[in-house]
Amino acid sequence: MIKAILWDNDGVLVDTESLFFEATRAAFARSGLALTKEIWATEYLGEGKTSREVAMSLGGDPDRIAPLIDDRNQRYRKILEQPPQVRPLVRETLAALSGRVKMAIVTGCHRDQLLLVHRGNDLLRFFDHIVTGDDCVLSKPHPAPYLAAMQSLNLTAESCIAVEDSPKGLASARAAGVPCIAVPTDLTRFLEFPDAASIEQDVSGVLKHIG
Repeated sequence: MIKAILWDNDGVLVDTESLFFEATRAAFARSGLALTKEIWATEYLGEGKTSREVAMSLGGDPDRIAPLIDDRNQRYRKILEQPPQVRPLVRETLAALSGRVKMAIVTGCHRDQLLLVHRGNDLLRFFDHIVTGDDCVLSKPHPAPYLAAMQSLNLTAESCIAVEDSPKGLASARAAGVPCIAVPTDLTRFLEFPDAASIEQDVSGVLKHIG
C-alpha cells in the first residue's frame, strides 16, 4: 500500500526546467559554447552530468567554467523574479491526494531557491517534508535525496512512490528502491525511462497508483 508520494520539483511541480536550460544556454553562448536542448537533456537530465561536466564536454576552458556557472546562476535567479508557472494539473492532483497519503518534495535545488520558486502559489502547504540540495552532500542520480526523504517520513521504499520528469531523477529513486512514475516534459520526452512504474502525460496519472 502506498503511504507517501515523493515529488521532484523542477519540471514536475513547476515549469522551471526550461527556464534553467535557457539561462544555461545563454551563459554558455557567451563563452562560445553551443548548447542545444538535445545535449542538455541527454547529458544533464539523462546521464546526470553536472553543468561543469557538460561545459567540459563542449570544449569549455576549465579555468573559465566557474565564472560561466556563476553567470548562469545569476541569469536564472533574475528569471525567477517572475514566478514560474505551475505544471498542468499539479494543483488539482495535490488537492485530490491531500489527507490520503503523506507527500514530500525531493529536489536538488537549494532551499532558498525552492521558496523563491513557490512564493505565492500556495503549493508547499500540501507537503509534509521537503528535502533540498542543502540537506544532502550527494545529489541525484545518487539515492541520497530519496533515502533522506524516507527517513524523515519514517517509511520504507515499498510504501512510497516517486514522481520524476527526468531519467536522472528516476535513477535516484530506483537506486533508493522507490518505484517511480515518469512525467516527461518537452525537454525529456525523447529520452528513455527504463524501469519506470509508468510514463504519464501529466501528474494526474499519479492518482491511479493510489488505492
